[in-house]
Amino acid sequence: MTTATRSRTMLTLAEVCEELAVSRSTFYDWRAKRRAPRCIKLPNGDLRIRRSDLDHWLDDREDAA
Repeated sequence: MTTATRSRTMLTLAEVCEELAVSRSTFYDWRAKRRAPRCIKLPNGDLRIRRSDLDHWLDDREDAA
């Protein structure tokens, strides 16, 4: 997998917050409560979220109505 392909499948925290229309503090609150999508913590402390994990997390939150 090339770096360009990998970067498209891994989202930054800013990208995820923008897509979900939530603040960073809200995301960190969800993460502390274990309600956020799975995150990967990089050696420098930054977080990345796989596109597939975010999509799965969103699917799990759909109403069955």
